[in-house]
Amino acid sequence: MAVDDLNTWLGCLGGYSNTKTPNIDRLAESGIVFSNAHCQAPLCGPSRASIMTGLRPSTTGIYGMTPDAKIRWEGNKATKDITFLPEYFKQQGYHTMGIGKLFHIHAPKNVFDESGGRVKGFGPLPKKRFVWDGFGQSDRKKYGRTSTDWGAYPEVDSLMPDHQSANWAMERLDHQYDQPFFMGLGFLRPHVPLYVPQKWFDLHPLDSIEVAPYQSNDLDDVPSVALKINDLPMMPSTQWAKENGEWKKIIQAYLACVSFVDYEIGRVLDALENSEYADNTIIVLWSDHGYRLGEKGTFAKHALWESATNAPLIFAGPGVPKNKVISSPAEMLSIYPTLLELCHLPAYQRNEGKSLVGVMHRKEEGQSYAMTTFGYNNHAIKSNGFRYIQYEDGSEELYNHALDPHEFSNEAGNPKYKEEIQQLQSFLPKVNVRWDDYSKYNFQPYFVEQKERVNNSIQ
Repeated sequence: MAVDDLNTWLGCLGGYSNTKTPNIDRLAESGIVFSNAHCQAPLCGPSRASIMTGLRPSTTGIYGMTPDAKIRWEGNKATKDITFLPEYFKQQGYHTMGIGKLFHIHAPKNVFDESGGRVKGFGPLPKKRFVWDGFGQSDRKKYGRTSTDWGAYPEVDSLMPDHQSANWAMERLDHQYDQPFFMGLGFLRPHVPLYVPQKWFDLHPLDSIEVAPYQSNDLDDVPSVALKINDLPMMPSTQWAKENGEWKKIIQAYLACVSFVDYEIGRVLDALENSEYADNTIIVLWSDHGYRLGEKGTFAKHALWESATNAPLIFAGPGVPKNKVISSPAEMLSIYPTLLELCHLPAYQRNEGKSLVGVMHRKEEGQSYAMTTFGYNNHAIKSNGFRYIQYEDGSEELYNHALDPHEFSNEAGNPKYKEEIQQLQSFLPKVNVRWDDYSKYNFQPYFVEQKERVNNSIQ
């Protein structure tokens, strides 16, 4: 189960701001939560391409949005003959099914034996936006328009695409199969626009909302390239939200969307528990990245900081210990090899991620780092309580989470951390390929410029 834009504000991860996620929490109690899991890219397209190919963005050059049908093509040396995660199960004799947002849109043609298809758009949409026009203070030609908005809509859950996707999955759990099955279920919420019926807002009264940690001068000590990446005027800024009394309302809407999708997850879990497959099905719930709710000055993913990279990763089912939290770093890249091992299938030698099964059973130490990439040669390393970021121009950030969990103070220039920085640098990828021709991110001017510059210099 993939949940779009789901951050770590969940009950099973400590809860925050009156969050209510009873179904995700019960899934966590029945399995293992990796509380320090990180995406390979803080953006839907490249993150999902990484999960489904088992390869890092720095290996594939898929740094931006890429059509599902063009993740694998003759011109990409890394992916041209790669086997996608669902395809590997198909090759091993599984009947494969999928619906909703799994790859960036849905899935390349014929990846699934049985497809419920993509969900068109992020609707349903009201005739007029409630609060945010989608442009903000941005130059419309330069930045484009975000779907960001928030409010109670529509009237009933049955009008939501995620409800329909859950119905599709539940129906198939009621079928009999002559072979083992693989099912992918991709939920849209809490991706913007933050629209769900009013009853989900009612679960989160405004007076119970706690806003995210924020300092107005937080970005004064970060490199200029970090500011370029974080230049998102089409998104609401934290300062705007404070001045206009919308900060708690945005968080309320986000939490309402999370509670709604938690309910839909619960419906599917109930259907599985009442089916003949209850005792022999592995479940993995993951998100493609985190989501900032005011941290670092905005409401977006799009960054190499903790609040944008840390995301839920939960495994449950046969062979998985119950009610356990593992805090060592983990990567979404590990989903592919972990599922293969849990299902007793041969390892796929092309996987760049490491199976987490040994860590689950304490047979081996957890991976010592997790790496996130955003564009060409911009990387964040989470390891040993530190976050280290190195940008393409060599500029750096370093945060000591033991002393500074909210990453307010960049310690990259502090000589006392010289050894830590050197160790963290050793995890950086040795290969950084040019942007894939079909991969782009025109929503952000920095990445438009970077792709043109890098690809003109690396042929």
